[in-house]
Amino acid sequence: MKNKTRFAFFLAVLSTAAVLAGDYFVPLQTDNPDTGQLPAVYDGRKNGRAPAVKNQGSLGTCWAFASLQALEARLLPEEELDLSEDHMSLNNGFCIPQEEGGEYTMSMAYLLSWQGPVLESDDPYGDGTSPQGLKAVKHVQEIQMIPGKDYEKIKRAVLRYGGVQSSLYTAMNGDRSKSASYNESASAYCYIGSEPPNHDSVIIGWDDGFSKDNFNVPVNGDGAFICMNSWGDGFGDQGFFYVSYYDSNIGMNNIVYSEIEDPGRYDRIYQSDLRGWVGQLGYGNDTAWFSNVYKAEESQYLKAVGFYATAPGTSYEIYAVRQTGKESDITEGKEFDRKIFLTDGRFENSGYYTVSFDKKTKKELKLKKGERFAVIVKITTPDTVHPAAIEYDAGDGRTFVDLSDGEGYISAEGRVWERVEEKQNCNLCLKAYTAAQ
Repeated sequence: MKNKTRFAFFLAVLSTAAVLAGDYFVPLQTDNPDTGQLPAVYDGRKNGRAPAVKNQGSLGTCWAFASLQALEARLLPEEELDLSEDHMSLNNGFCIPQEEGGEYTMSMAYLLSWQGPVLESDDPYGDGTSPQGLKAVKHVQEIQMIPGKDYEKIKRAVLRYGGVQSSLYTAMNGDRSKSASYNESASAYCYIGSEPPNHDSVIIGWDDGFSKDNFNVPVNGDGAFICMNSWGDGFGDQGFFYVSYYDSNIGMNNIVYSEIEDPGRYDRIYQSDLRGWVGQLGYGNDTAWFSNVYKAEESQYLKAVGFYATAPGTSYEIYAVRQTGKESDITEGKEFDRKIFLTDGRFENSGYYTVSFDKKTKKELKLKKGERFAVIVKITTPDTVHPAAIEYDAGDGRTFVDLSDGEGYISAEGRVWERVEEKQNCNLCLKAYTAAQ
């Protein structure tokens, strides 16, 4: 195949990702959080949007606490849930003990595959065990990544989604730890340096006038984010603290859980990427075509597909193929030339998106039980050379990837296709959702 030599992997050390070890570690006066004037001070605690403070103890689970606290903040004030960090950190499919930390890409994989979240009452924290067979009480369908150090977008995301999961570096490891970067009397933190982030917390507000004199290190101006920690209410201001706008890491890695639903909108999820976005694949330019083929478990409508935008400004076209032939029909012929156009669009931010075409309930989208069907995405991600997100074994012992559960194909121009499990040892991150109505 003429483009074969142009294939390449790109390890998804998303320029902002880091392993996070736990041993380190006024009502809004605007109608539209996307366009209105931002207030100088906003505190989610005063607006019923700050969940209960928790304590990770001695385990390296800050990543799980921050993820679920941000998710809980997203649901407030309408719905108050206490979600299980044990389940996320023990039942996520990664080969990493709780003591050794984790990262937000693990949270994303766990939530987007509907492995969770589950209630804390069904899987209490800290006992070292996690029951099997628990069902997710919510379905996360969209997770956005807010651009690094874009403080206006971070603030608007706090207003809209309640909390922004973000990372910082600290040599502290609990509520009684000391650090030259932390002024305990003012609950004020600022690290200036080159150390990568190793601790996650949740931004739930800000104060533009928070004095620079509150910080132990010299900073260039006033202002701080109000962050929720996972070291219990004995730390900081009853579990919260102020992180300077000038901290080297805060606001670099920013995750929001932007679309959360009750189970039921979709009856089934078809997927082969339980470990999520581990790397990227492409042909040396910003455009690629990729497809997963699935077998319908029952007679239902194809309702949506889900995939990652690996960088901001990603545009896409989505297609489907009914009654898909066998692998040789796809790789040797023109099987995908029968594709049905479903929709197109563009994402402002990187992240994971579920694209629904509920209004397109034509008979060609009614799948028969046992029928093979394909979902196809043409993706264009500016300034990248490997735009398609993949799951693969990076050889670091952190995960086990099952290549037998997928049938994926990739193409440079949408005409000649290659089987990724056999040729590239990976699974494509491309899910399909179906429902009876």
